[in-house]
Amino acid sequence: MEWGHTYVSIRGNDGQGEEIPLTGSQGQDWPGITMQSGAQGLDMPPVELHADASPNLDGAIFRSARVAQREVMIPVFLYGIDRRTLLGLKRKLVSALNPKNGYCVLTFIEADSRPRYLYCRYKGGFEGDEGEDRAGFRWARYGLQFTAHDPWFYSDRVQVAEWKFGAGQPFLSAGGSFLPLHLERGLVSTTDLSVTNPGDVDAWPIWELRGPVRGFRFARAGSSFEILASGSDVVPAGRTLTVDTRPGYKSLKDDQGVNYWPLIGPNPALWPIPAGQSKISVEMIPGGGDASLRLTFQPRYETY
Repeated sequence: MEWGHTYVSIRGNDGQGEEIPLTGSQGQDWPGITMQSGAQGLDMPPVELHADASPNLDGAIFRSARVAQREVMIPVFLYGIDRRTLLGLKRKLVSALNPKNGYCVLTFIEADSRPRYLYCRYKGGFEGDEGEDRAGFRWARYGLQFTAHDPWFYSDRVQVAEWKFGAGQPFLSAGGSFLPLHLERGLVSTTDLSVTNPGDVDAWPIWELRGPVRGFRFARAGSSFEILASGSDVVPAGRTLTVDTRPGYKSLKDDQGVNYWPLIGPNPALWPIPAGQSKISVEMIPGGGDASLRLTFQPRYETY
């Protein structure tokens, strides 16, 4: 495959390092690092199937499927106008790839200008090979190997919705827009709030509750989490409680670092938002002043 129609780059150091383009016209940047044909692992991520076998029956009984971590190989060609520039390119790439400096971000932009990002860590392939067809005085070839423990591609379009609680506003705005909605004081309860996830797979939301809030409950498809209302504000005025449902981050903390996990109700499930359109239930009891609720999530995709 030729990569002339797709922009590809790599950025190391937890995505904060220098962006290194791997495709496109080199122009005055030549010498440079160029992605070649033969990349692997960029389409459907690997799937693990789980089944139970019986000694008295043919075959097996399917139980479940899960997506495993993604293994990616990116072939690159390094070319320098002299030996010194080649060594400089190698050092730049070594700094970007070192997994002790953080993860790498692979960026893919197709002709429709929709960027996709894959977060991965360097695994191997840059050890060096001075074979006759692998390296020369001013050039070298490598097959860079990465592991994406999170196998999904991400969009840079973060979905946002915000609900504000204030006097003089209708319960739900009549415009039908997902962003924003204005709600009035008192018990806020809706069991069929429509949310659209434009990604290919489920996404994990981040909820931000700005006080005063006395209690809340968020639910979808039988899963829910809540903090029951009490005589005082659970989230005081001027404070913001963030409920981060993302795997590896799951937390309930406010802007001053106070942990709200001890207050959460029994059997909590910090649920994801499935691909497509779904209905969620939101119940909140604002306190005596203006409060707000903000929902954000980043869509995920099966391929770039």
